[in-house]
Amino acid sequence: MTLSFSNDQHRAYMELNDAVGREWVEVFEGDTDFYDAAYWDLFNNMWRARTPVRKTDALKFMTSIKSAHTAGKYLDVALKKGLLLEQDNPKDARSKLLTLSADLRSRMDAFYDCSITEMFKTCKLIDGMR
Repeated sequence: MTLSFSNDQHRAYMELNDAVGREWVEVFEGDTDFYDAAYWDLFNNMWRARTPVRKTDALKFMTSIKSAHTAGKYLDVALKKGLLLEQDNPKDARSKLLTLSADLRSRMDAFYDCSITEMFKTCKLIDGMR
């Protein structure tokens, strides 16, 4: 198999991933409990939605977790930490709506800015290695 990029370029990409991972932990002020694929999926999909989502839909955002009960435990932690906010669903009294807290949304906005900046730097570095 012929590779398209050199070992140094692969390493630059790995360093980008490491930088993004460190920045993700900083979103949660160093709380490594949130350095988890389930939270990555949950919070990124919640951010992407931009509007409150049904709790049952939020559970499905965590694709690596097959049990709704286990996914619910993740939601409970995020709710207790104030990262997610829960409200009644005005269209369906049987369901609840979840949204990111304003603080988490703001920190995630900053995370994306930082990540994109790092991505551009890494792209220039990798391109310069050709």
